[in-house]
Amino acid sequence: MRGKIALEEHVSTPENNRLWDSSGEAGRNGTEYMKDVERRLLDRSIQLEEMAQRHIDHVILSLTSPGAQSILDKAKAVSFARDTNDFIVENYVKPNPDKFSAFATLALQNPEAAAEELERAVKKLGMKGALINGYTNVKDSEHGLYLDDESMLVFWDKVNELNVPVYLHPREPLEGPARGIYTGYESLIGSAWGFAQETAVHAIRLMMSGLFDRYPNLNLVLGHLGEGLVHMLPRTQHRLYRQRFGCGLGKAEKTVNALPAE
Repeated sequence: MRGKIALEEHVSTPENNRLWDSSGEAGRNGTEYMKDVERRLLDRSIQLEEMAQRHIDHVILSLTSPGAQSILDKAKAVSFARDTNDFIVENYVKPNPDKFSAFATLALQNPEAAAEELERAVKKLGMKGALINGYTNVKDSEHGLYLDDESMLVFWDKVNELNVPVYLHPREPLEGPARGIYTGYESLIGSAWGFAQETAVHAIRLMMSGLFDRYPNLNLVLGHLGEGLVHMLPRTQHRLYRQRFGCGLGKAEKTVNALPAE
């Protein structure tokens, strides 16, 4: 098969590698593995070779997880996102425009600034939308802000106006008591399982929030076969029908199992 386009192709920047706490992945996969990952995230020549081997004609690049979403200082997060987008376009996309496009990095710590940066990234830099690495940390590593929060509407307004996709990418579940379910099985926290669980719940939150009633043409992208939701949503909606109004059912008029088909 030829003419393939890959949507989830991660890169990094020297600054992101400096800030990135990869100790969890190193503990699960080994230090040498993570050193190789960090090297490859900065090297497009390796990627171009592998694209040719796999008959991939074009990829949409994006910053690896957690990226801007883990930076607690709002001003630093906003500056980091802007610098990241400039770096990716100048160093990765422009030298190989036939092979590479990119999703924007955004700092949802400041939704207004994120909306402004999305507009700049799309209109000035030519980026194709945004990739958000899950929840955004607030206060500390145990607290996160999800994209269904009311404060995010200014961001979603801009997404709707620009008519660009948002890729919801996984990250590890929030630290704290909720991670206790993984005690003794910490290998599951990351991409083996925790990524999918965290992202699936985040996506359902968006479905139940009424976001897709407000913006019916919104294009939210989920990878990894929909993080397992395709198989689970009919059961989820079946049980939601049985529950009493007022028990955290959200605001949505559309049912959760109807949305993927749209």
